Amino acid sequence: MTDLLDQGAALALSLPLMLLLALALDWVSGDMRWLFNIIPHPVVLIGRLIGALDRKLNRADRSETNRVVRGALVTIFVVGLAGGCGWALDRAFDGLSFGWMLEAALVSVLLAARSLFTHVGAVARGLKDKGLDGGRAAVAHIVGRDPKTLDKHGVSRAAVESLAENFADGVIAPVFWYLVLGFPGICAYKAVNTLDSMIGYRSDKHKAFGMVAARLDDVANWVPARLTGLLLVVACLFSTRANPARAARVMIRFAGRHASPNAGWPEAAMAGGLDLALGGPRRYPSGVSEAAWIGEGRARLEPRDIRRAQSLYMVANILLAGGLAGLGLWDLVLSA
Repeated sequence: MTDLLDQGAALALSLPLMLLLALALDWVSGDMRWLFNIIPHPVVLIGRLIGALDRKLNRADRSETNRVVRGALVTIFVVGLAGGCGWALDRAFDGLSFGWMLEAALVSVLLAARSLFTHVGAVARGLKDKGLDGGRAAVAHIVGRDPKTLDKHGVSRAAVESLAENFADGVIAPVFWYLVLGFPGICAYKAVNTLDSMIGYRSDKHKAFGMVAARLDDVANWVPARLTGLLLVVACLFSTRANPARAARVMIRFAGRHASPNAGWPEAAMAGGLDLALGGPRRYPSGVSEAAWIGEGRARLEPRDIRRAQSLYMVANILLAGGLAGLGLWDLVLSA
């Protein structure tokens, strides 16, 4: 029994192995709607807090400077609270023999690898089974643009773009910040990302109030986005339907054309690897975005291109798991 507890303590020191277990749990359990229909998801709790503070502090009759300051204070408070809760839980886990198992389970909840794959696949199924209306209904769950303005090709592009971009901020970035700062790091990152998704818009309402949140999200995703692009390029080496050289060339050439300082890296790598063109003008509820085209290939995507993108995404996830396993084994060798 003592040996088993010692092994549990050793594994608790290995962040890569905890991440590997968390990724496995995420792929097995998915988004666990049955559970989060009973209790709120941690990100939902963060979102409720942000929404309440937004309604309370972000008033149209206040000056732009006042709203910038208030938004900055909200950002600091929410990120600090999330990181602090993560730190407290981390300390509590350290006091339990199998605390690492609880931590791995919570980390899996903060990853979106399986749910991203599922939601993007639902778009392809919707287009195939129910036509354009089915595709629009499915893609509305994963993008912010107006799906009513999208044709079949636009729906397919939106799904592939979402897969590439959210691979960065839904999988790689949480993994990165967990490796760098442990459980407090992944909790703080999820707060940053949720702040950006709720108030980080350039609309009249949130341009000032959400400015700090949006810039902080850009900083938090700077390294993960580029790592995601690189991982997708490497994944092309192991995919019979992708081209790694073209992926690298298109990523370097087109990543900077994206309006976001980060989203262009995974999108361009995906576009280049599969010889597609992503992006282009799009309509959001707040207006039309004259976005640049990313890639040199075919812009008239079909549902089969969503499946090709999913295949490349799966290869990248397998490589990620292999990398974490290697790091974890190296940690065990060093600690032996």
